[in-house]
Amino acid sequence: MTKEEAFELIKKQTIEIVPELADVDIKITDSLKDLGANSLDRAEILMFTMDELELDIPRVELFGANNIEELAVMFADKVNDAE
Repeated sequence: MTKEEAFELIKKQTIEIVPELADVDIKITDSLKDLGANSLDRAEILMFTMDELELDIPRVELFGANNIEELAVMFADKVNDAE
């Protein structure tokens, strides 16, 4: 999996959880918090993304990400490591 593929998946999950972002140009450098996703929204976005990728990552590992790009890299690395 590439970082870009992971980004598209995170973006899709973000729009599903926070539908008002459907018309927003979500960039890989954006943070979920800055986009207006509250803590519950962010937790759901991460949970549904992990479910779709069939990953079980301790949430603590994801807290260090400052933006969507860093999350995408983490997800892509985890998927690639699992293969």
